[in-house]
Amino acid sequence: MPHMKFYSNIFLFTLLFALTGQTMAQESIKQYLSGKGKDDGILWDFKVSEGMKAGEWTKIPVPSNWELQGFGKYNYGFNKEADKGKEIGSYKHRFSVDRTWKNKQINLVFEGVMTDATVKVNGKAVGPIHQGAFYTFSYDISKHIQWGKQNLLEVEVAKHSANKSVNAAEREGDFWVFGGIFRPVFLEILPQNHIKRLSVDAKADGSLRLKVQSKGSADEVALTLYDAQGKKFGKTIRKSASGSETWLEGNFEKPALWSSEFPNLYRAEVTLYSKGKEVHRINQKIGFRTVEVRQRDGVYINGQKIKFKGVNRHSFHPESGRTTSKQLSVHDVLLMKEMNMNAVRMAHYPPDTHFLEVCDSLGLYVMNELGGWHGHYDTPTGKKLLKEMIEVSENNPSIIFWANGNEGGHNAELDSTFFEQDIQKRPLIYPWAVYGGFETTHYREYNYGIGTYDHGHNIVMPTEFLHGMYDGGHGAGIEDYWKAMWANPLSAGGFLWDFQDQGIVRTDKNGILDTDGNRGADGIVGPYYQREGSFYTIKEVWSPIFFEKREMTAVFNGAFTIENRYAFTNTSDCTFSYELRKLDGSTESNKTGAIAAPSIAPYAKGTLQVDLPADWFSYDALYISAKDVYGKELFTWSFPITLPAKVAETKKKRDGTKVEAQETGDAFVVKANGIQYTFNKKDGLLAEVKNGKGIIPFHNGPVLQEAVNNYKSFTMRQVADTVIIESKFDKKESYNTLQWSIYPSGQLKMHVQYFPESYFTRFVGVNFDLPEEEMQGVEYMGMGPYRVWKNRMKGNRFGVWEKAYNDVATGEVPFEYPEFKGYHANMYWTKFKLKSQSFSVFTDREDVFLRLFTPKEQQDTDWKNMEPTFPTGDISFMNGISAIGTKTQKPETTGPMGMKHVYYDFEKEPIRALHMQLYFDFSGK
Repeated sequence: MPHMKFYSNIFLFTLLFALTGQTMAQESIKQYLSGKGKDDGILWDFKVSEGMKAGEWTKIPVPSNWELQGFGKYNYGFNKEADKGKEIGSYKHRFSVDRTWKNKQINLVFEGVMTDATVKVNGKAVGPIHQGAFYTFSYDISKHIQWGKQNLLEVEVAKHSANKSVNAAEREGDFWVFGGIFRPVFLEILPQNHIKRLSVDAKADGSLRLKVQSKGSADEVALTLYDAQGKKFGKTIRKSASGSETWLEGNFEKPALWSSEFPNLYRAEVTLYSKGKEVHRINQKIGFRTVEVRQRDGVYINGQKIKFKGVNRHSFHPESGRTTSKQLSVHDVLLMKEMNMNAVRMAHYPPDTHFLEVCDSLGLYVMNELGGWHGHYDTPTGKKLLKEMIEVSENNPSIIFWANGNEGGHNAELDSTFFEQDIQKRPLIYPWAVYGGFETTHYREYNYGIGTYDHGHNIVMPTEFLHGMYDGGHGAGIEDYWKAMWANPLSAGGFLWDFQDQGIVRTDKNGILDTDGNRGADGIVGPYYQREGSFYTIKEVWSPIFFEKREMTAVFNGAFTIENRYAFTNTSDCTFSYELRKLDGSTESNKTGAIAAPSIAPYAKGTLQVDLPADWFSYDALYISAKDVYGKELFTWSFPITLPAKVAETKKKRDGTKVEAQETGDAFVVKANGIQYTFNKKDGLLAEVKNGKGIIPFHNGPVLQEAVNNYKSFTMRQVADTVIIESKFDKKESYNTLQWSIYPSGQLKMHVQYFPESYFTRFVGVNFDLPEEEMQGVEYMGMGPYRVWKNRMKGNRFGVWEKAYNDVATGEVPFEYPEFKGYHANMYWTKFKLKSQSFSVFTDREDVFLRLFTPKEQQDTDWKNMEPTFPTGDISFMNGISAIGTKTQKPETTGPMGMKHVYYDFEKEPIRALHMQLYFDFSGK
């Protein structure tokens, strides 16, 4: 019996193997000759003609860009002709094939080669040279295979194309130019009778059309759908095959629809039969969704009008160039969705297929773009490459637009090919042009843009706006733009430029990160995804849950007015929670709680009712978090409860020694509780502070900014236990006034009353000197941790923050964020940590900005719009701060928040003056 059981098992195993083999024989087989991405490359023999390591045969991983592997020459698309990389790379690789494939069709497939590829197998050319870097192409090499021995694959790659139009479209643009076999290479093994191409059109109403193009003999085609759980969905559709092209049509009842919010996918299993026998089967993920452009109205997905919150994305990694990976695609899409984006534009060429698959599965609307910058492919080349692009991406439900090049790189002769090749007839976009009912002009000034919104007739959807060079753009201006876009029915949103700083590792320059000066420093995140402040501004502004402005007062009943800016999600599918926090360093008394999610339909307003505990007003801050249906944070909003005046009272110290004061020929000298102050007698400025540890290098202030420093006629007097030094008000000569109060505790109070010098001002406040080399860091209470601009106030959180000193420039090495220098909003108090000792400043006034030094100017830029003017001095306390511009716009053209402050009262009446009141504690505690 044991022997019988053994042979029985052998029989079952053999049968299972046979059945499995039969199944495998019916499906396409892939055998990779390369790695699948940047991290698992397979070594091929390699030689490059010019530049680094020229002329020597060695090894290189495939896929890769050869520059990043230490070969050839780096060059940017704007390089002069003499500097353009014109290397030729020679590849050799030996591979074996399975003898069982002898009666199969064997295709050699390249997913991307930069740029001209000449391919040989066993010494013979397998087809014409392929020109065009970002496209999947293949050769049938069945007749070139040597069975029973290794086969030699040789590929000659010319980085610079022999086709001028290919160079114009791909290699003369505003991005890095690379060479090499940069995407995977594999063998595709097919039965002689097989499906060549599958085109699917699945609509939101459940209707489905399927075009099957086949090779060889077949008499029947069948389609079966399976849902995400693997369960069969609807009935199998069968139809007799009609030559090389067969259409299937069917209707499926109530399919789960695909959208960026709910990316529901089905698996379409398509089977080809010949004489009742299955000869080939392929599986394709699809999504049911309808894309509709309603002229003079908008873009509708599944019947809902959509505002696109998009960004432009290059295929990029600093260590591998254009060679990426599935893992990177997942990472990038998740990061975009973390910013509450719902769309991405491919810049300026088709991406890896796995990026589109990730957009399908995680949910992003995609604009897929035929290569082109300011130049375009000639018509014969363009038609070939366009067909290759559509063949590999036509069934991705995430793709809802095609783009015909970029910024003048449009070839109108290709328009008809888009519609001929795509059975879904997706909308075609001309970025930076008026076409097809869309106005997509790039980098529109806010005022011009709003005029077009209000008076134009096309759907407005800029395919690039708010250029993010360095720290300009992106978050700076987006609140104004989005407010206008959201309010206008003709706006379909837009796409920011761009996602990631293009900082590339220079293997020829000791591994430095190079953005080619200012050209590649356009990202919301750094080369290694370091998050700039704009990341969080975008996250808040583009949150699908929008909070109306709300002040915390004692009579507040916990009711927040919110707006649901989702297209398909009810707020009842989200989760909300709150936290009450005291910002004194302890966490024991903090309180948290869940908030019942209200039922608010998409695009409607409603109330979020927070059931706050009875003592909620005794806390310092309220935080409210919202999470989406998948548990991902949309944003956490902070609401200050305690105001600066209350916090200041806890920091004021009255008790101490008697205040001693004396007047010299040029100064007032005051001592209290071990601290000595010296004030300039003429202008009243703080000249020196000294305590038991020595001189504190904080002095020469308050110097007024954008106002006349005309403090005059200072006197010193004592009121009770306090010494007061103050200037005299005169409406003509000394209308700006300064008062110092020195208390027995040694604390110093400053009150400045002043009038801005002109009608329009960039910033207003008071300045002090503090040597930068003394600074180690700060701890402060206010909005943080990122700096702000007048036109980028969103994205931070109210709390207590610690920041170590750094001297980084946004978009440059070392890409260290948050930046230390700049403006910080809603300061309550700050502790300055110096090398020698520390001191503190606090205020009882609201809306005070803390300015920490002047950020250094970025290198290699002629674009000054994003280099805002800063106050004089080193440390400032401001009533108003400056905005920042973009590469193409001055701050004031990014919207109202970017404009200068307006102060129009020239009467110089004290009641109408601006005020700055600060308290200083130089005790060193």
